[in-house]
Amino acid sequence: MPKKKTGARKKAENRREREKQLRASRSTIDLAKHPCNASMECDKCQRRQKNRAFCYFCNSVQKLPICAQCGKTKCMMKSSDCVIKHAGVYSTGLAMVGAICDFCEAWVCHGRKCLSTHACACPLTDAECVECERGVWDHGGRIFSCSFCHNFLCEDDQFEHQASCQVLEAETFKCVSCNRLGQHSCLRCKACFCDDHTRSKVFKQEKGKQPPCPKCGHETQETKDLSMSTRSLKFGRQTGGEEGDGASGYDAYWKNLSSDKYADSSYHDEDEDEEEAEDDEEEEDEVGKDSDAESSDLFTNLNLGRTYASGYAHYEEQDN
Repeated sequence: MPKKKTGARKKAENRREREKQLRASRSTIDLAKHPCNASMECDKCQRRQKNRAFCYFCNSVQKLPICAQCGKTKCMMKSSDCVIKHAGVYSTGLAMVGAICDFCEAWVCHGRKCLSTHACACPLTDAECVECERGVWDHGGRIFSCSFCHNFLCEDDQFEHQASCQVLEAETFKCVSCNRLGQHSCLRCKACFCDDHTRSKVFKQEKGKQPPCPKCGHETQETKDLSMSTRSLKFGRQTGGEEGDGASGYDAYWKNLSSDKYADSSYHDEDEDEEEAEDDEEEEDEVGKDSDAESSDLFTNLNLGRTYASGYAHYEEQDN
């Protein structure tokens, strides 16, 4: 039978657990609040952008560079961590910096800890926007993370992506591998999985967390906790109305398309038909007048002699 825990032992275990949580929270800083992703305003062009060693627009060096790891702008030499010793002198500007990060394009101070740890722990190592596929060096804005799929987003596409992120790549909420209702959704694969098919031999589920996606390993979420919607098609037979037997086909789609296309232009078509008819009538009248004039010109000099039309009759000649 195990021994009962004393009060001092319980307090020590609780203290160790709290310290562990504090260390974990310090290492996982929010991307928007990280010093390498801080907002910076250029001294010359006055344009706001991400924290950079050189301005993205005018390539000028800033007067007060910000460290990408610790976020300080002045080294006060409180400890012996500085690689360049400056006893009794506060260093600012380029005297404080020691390197430029290749990933986040920001200054790193000359502290030994920042120089040795920032390159490995830089949160913008693979920061490429999932929408426009631009990296840190390709645009001047800040980098954000989607709150649903946790992919990187640039400042231009963050709102548009997050508004359409919770859309499945399927027409139903059924599991990808079977016909049952998917209770877990992966927001990176945009697919639903049931309880049986979330179990994977490759990705193991951690205790107290949601099961990982069997395709990509990203942590899934319950579908009922999300505002998931299915894919809607605006082309093909999916938009056609149902026929009498309950099936929708391409005929209904084309009928609806043609009715929508020509509904607004029906009045314009009638006006055009009336104008064309009037033009045809005018052309026919002009052609008829021209033909009558030509025929009258041909028979003006024609002499047929005495005819009934001229008022002459053969019986009158016999009487004479």
